[in-house]
Parts: sequence; structure tokens; C-alpha cells
Amino acid sequence: MRRILPPIVFGVLALAVWELFVKLGRVAPFILPAPSAIWAQLVEQRTNVWNAALASGANALTGLIAGTLVAILAALAASRFRALGEISVPFAALFNALPIIALAPILNNMFESTSSIPRRLVTAIVVFFPVFLNTLRGLREINPTHQELMRTYAASGWTFAVKVRLPGALSHLFTGLRQASSLAVIAAVVAEYFGGLQDGLGARITSAAAFTAYPRAWAFVVGACLLGLTFYLATLLLERLAMPWKQRLIS
Repeated sequence: MRRILPPIVFGVLALAVWELFVKLGRVAPFILPAPSAIWAQLVEQRTNVWNAALASGANALTGLIAGTLVAILAALAASRFRALGEISVPFAALFNALPIIALAPILNNMFESTSSIPRRLVTAIVVFFPVFLNTLRGLREINPTHQELMRTYAASGWTFAVKVRLPGALSHLFTGLRQASSLAVIAAVVAEYFGGLQDGLGARITSAAAFTAYPRAWAFVVGACLLGLTFYLATLLLERLAMPWKQRLIS
């Protein structure tokens, strides 16, 4: 309760202050709607929010899985070959510096307007950097005792990577995944602002804002927040299942 109660109390107080601030006329409702108006729209549009969240979630999940797999393979190769490692980090930083608002329209023009591939590619590119960098750091931090033991057994490079490097890098990998899980949802939603299928949260937000239906737009924003939170909690659960010994050490 000590960990859960303070953020709940703070959140309730923040919403109450927000509601009071709008009701007293300190800010125009079309600039910042009251929480009660947003909640009313969230209840009214719950089916549309759910369907849009499913569409954005599918894009985010596909991009997250693809970006993570490519990042892990790239990190394994970079940790195995020193020259490749020195080259790959600057290129990964370059990919990370690519702005979504520039990348999404270009990819949308490369594919059909009914294709979800551009959004998933954008998500995969955004996910790649944090997973790659954290995994590479973990793969390079090898216990010398384990390294000598595997050399004594004349283990191959692949065996050494699977038996020692990857298990030792799990903590760093999940650090990157926790960052990437939220970034995947953000990238998927923002990529939807720039054309393509109009079935995701990003498209619904821009459509509602264009018609000055700001409470409805904020309702879809809340849906995006809940989707990002779901991805983050799923990552924490996966980490707990993959590394049960970490929880025992913490407790």
C-alpha cells in the first residue's frame, strides 16, 4: 500500500485540481477540456477507442517484436566482432536521431495507402536503438570466471553467446525493452498522423481535433496512454517470468 497509495492519491488530487481549474474558467474548455468531459466521451466512444487501440496496438507490437529481434542479432554480432561493434554504434545513433515526422511520410509514400507496413517500420526503427544499445552493453560485461570456464571447455562462439553472453545480458535487455515498449506505442500513434489507414488512435485524434471535438480527441489520447501502460506492464511481467531470480534477490 505504501507504494500504490501515494501515486493514486496524487493522481486523484491532480484530476480534481484540473477539473476545478477548468470549471472556474481559468482555461477555455476547447483548449483543455475538463476530466469529466473527457470521461464522458471515453464512455461514449469506448467501442471506437477499443477498436482504434487494437489497430495501433497491433502495429506497435509487430514493430516492437521485429525491432527487438533485429537489435538482439545486431548486438550479438557487434559484441562478437570488435570492428563491427565500433561501426554499428554510430549507425544505431543515426537511426535513433531520425525524426518520426520526417520518416513516416516518406515510408507512407513507398507503400500503398492501405498498408500498415510503414507504421510498423517506423516503430521497429524507434525500438531498435534502446534495445540494441542496452543489449550490447550487457553482452560486453562478461564475468571473467565464466569466460575462462567456457575457454576451458573449448566452447564455440555460438555456444559461448547462448550459454553465457545472452543470459548475462538479460537484465540489460529488459532495461532496453522497458524503454522500447512505451516508445513503440508513441511511434505507432504518431506515425498514424501522416496518412494511411484511418483505423488507429493517431488518426482518430487528428480527426477529432480537426472537427474541434477536443474532449473526444482527449478520450483517444487516454486510450493511447492506457495502451502504452499495458505494453509497459506486459514487459515487466515478461521480465519477471524470464528472470525469477531477480525478484528473489530484491525481496
